[in-house]
Amino acid sequence: MANVSGRKRALIEGRPALIVIDIQAGTFTDSSDVRAIDHMPGYKERMAKSRIAIDKARETGIPVIFIQEVHRPDLVDFGRELDGDEDVHCLEDNPKTEIAVEEMGFLPNDYLIKKRRYSAFFGTDFEILLRGLKVDTLLLCGGLTDVCVHYTFVDGHQSDYFCRAIEDCVAGSSEAAHESALRAMEYLQTGARRSLSEVLTAMQESGNSSHAAA
Repeated sequence: MANVSGRKRALIEGRPALIVIDIQAGTFTDSSDVRAIDHMPGYKERMAKSRIAIDKARETGIPVIFIQEVHRPDLVDFGRELDGDEDVHCLEDNPKTEIAVEEMGFLPNDYLIKKRRYSAFFGTDFEILLRGLKVDTLLLCGGLTDVCVHYTFVDGHQSDYFCRAIEDCVAGSSEAAHESALRAMEYLQTGARRSLSEVLTAMQESGNSSHAAA
């Protein structure tokens, strides 16, 4: 690493929020051999693990923000998204597009950001919500590691948030793409790749600190 004198950051700096990216109903109900978007082996199981992080966040008073990709049925808002490997997906009128309510324990009063592009920041009020919650650290789970997680991470990084990808709870379009994206995130912020066990410990410590301060 070139920056050998760089400051070592804590896993959670300041106030955290758990960002649950695009874990939608189709993740658990669509078992098709051919999908609109390729998934690496073990994708569903990795998404299911995010529930552990969600439950811990709720227990420790950390805000949970769900991100949902949606597109209009007439495809007008896809832009260049269909120029690559992805086919039509996440249409508003498809039940598979809904948040995976049961699997993720989604509640009616949970924060929900709907997006038309890959990054949760692009064209949404995500940053307004983060500022209102006074968030400093984004704990990211969901999919795809190499697309929506990666681009949300990058925009968070460029907006000066501390960003952490829970590597047990993200999954990519392929194993190679998943690993490459995690490496790219780690390049931007040393310590960006974190295990679920590390994050759960940090959440507990953050919750304890908040209660002590109160």
